[in-house]
Amino acid sequence: KTLCPLRRSIDVLEGEYFFLCFPGSIRDIRSKTYTVTWFKESEGKVNLIQETHRLVLNGRFLEFWPAELSDLGNYIYRLSNGTYNVTSQKWSLNVLKRSKDSCFNTNHLSRQVEDAGRGYTLKCNAVPHNKNVTITWYKNCNIYNSANEEELHFPSLTMEDSGNYTCVVSISHAGKAFNTTSTIELMVKDGKEVILNCTVFVGYSDAAKPLYLLHWIDKNLNSCSESTKEEQSICEKEYDFNSGNKKYASKLLWIKTVKEEDLKCNYTCLLKTTNKAQLKIFKLKKGNPPDLPRHVFTTGIIVAIFFSLVPVLLVILSVIFRVDIVLFYRDITGKDDTIGDGKEYDAFVSYLKDSISTNVEERKFALEILPRTLEDHFGYKLCIFERDVSPGGAAVDDVHTFIDKSRRLIIILSQNYISDRVMYELETGLHKALVERKIKIIVIEYRLISDYNFLPKSLELLPSRRVVKWKEDKNMLPK
Repeated sequence: KTLCPLRRSIDVLEGEYFFLCFPGSIRDIRSKTYTVTWFKESEGKVNLIQETHRLVLNGRFLEFWPAELSDLGNYIYRLSNGTYNVTSQKWSLNVLKRSKDSCFNTNHLSRQVEDAGRGYTLKCNAVPHNKNVTITWYKNCNIYNSANEEELHFPSLTMEDSGNYTCVVSISHAGKAFNTTSTIELMVKDGKEVILNCTVFVGYSDAAKPLYLLHWIDKNLNSCSESTKEEQSICEKEYDFNSGNKKYASKLLWIKTVKEEDLKCNYTCLLKTTNKAQLKIFKLKKGNPPDLPRHVFTTGIIVAIFFSLVPVLLVILSVIFRVDIVLFYRDITGKDDTIGDGKEYDAFVSYLKDSISTNVEERKFALEILPRTLEDHFGYKLCIFERDVSPGGAAVDDVHTFIDKSRRLIIILSQNYISDRVMYELETGLHKALVERKIKIIVIEYRLISDYNFLPKSLELLPSRRVVKWKEDKNMLPK
């Protein structure tokens, strides 16, 4: 991989390998019509860089083996075709002294603030281009991981994971070993602590450092350290950093334990310069609960949808298989809820009985098909007038008696259904359903009916008037 620093201002530690490169095309560089030249600008003078054993011109790379304090200055590359410059770029290189008491320089690190309980990955930013390297990780300058990995993975951050993580990349060159390092200060906070960041612009890299004072207004504040962080409930920490050719200063206010009364306080950051003073006020407020991990949230949604669909699915299945469910319940429990209700039949079947040419199929359905379906297959007991009523009796009395002995009134509906012989059956059933509430009516549409106006209006008053459409190809059972 190729990493080209595109920042205008770059910090590098003395004694470490470093490189500058420009994002040009290798084909252009290798072409005889183009030439690459590097220049260093220092103290107002621009000098052509000549390759040495320490400064190596390697294609579009200018390599430092290693960087020294004397390398401080501005660096320029030019791509030219001999007549005019095709492209040019300029960097400001700042070489920092190494710390004698630490494995890193406090001005040469990046900072990350993360919440405890979340996964996190630290990446080593010091791995150079196309080099065989060995990587060792240190935490607070003590060896942490020597597995030669570019990344450190934390499945779930804890407070103990806070610290300074330094990756040391070892490179071999010309028979010597060189190092380059990258340090990240990882701050892990739990839900009870807060870090306020007050950052101000203080000038440009190539300008003289202005006189300023940046601090949080609190007489009890001390500088944060490894010991004071544990002892104090609040402290401050400062650092400077560059972004491009601009310089910034930051003061972090570390509130170790946030209390209810802290939500009512104002936290003031003060910037004083030679000619003015500026204030920035911060207020704490209760935040939303932390987001659930993605896998937990997704699982919860799936479970919620599943359990919300289960009742709907059960209702649908109970409607489709209601008869089978009732019969299965009776089989496994040996219990019949109809026992003891004083009824002899499950349903009285009312159908067209007049001797007209259109009722032949209806009579066959009532006397053969329906009984075979409900009695032989499902075990229901039907009362069919022509089959079950003894001849010679009074028809009106018999109809009243047998409807009274039945739990349902099944009406096999047709355009010719309303006739003198069945009208009394319908009126008796409607009276018992609407007035006495002793029976329920089921209407079977044996043949398609486009207009129901021939039916009595009282039929529409039923609490749940159902019309079951008979479909021979689906409802017929094998003989």
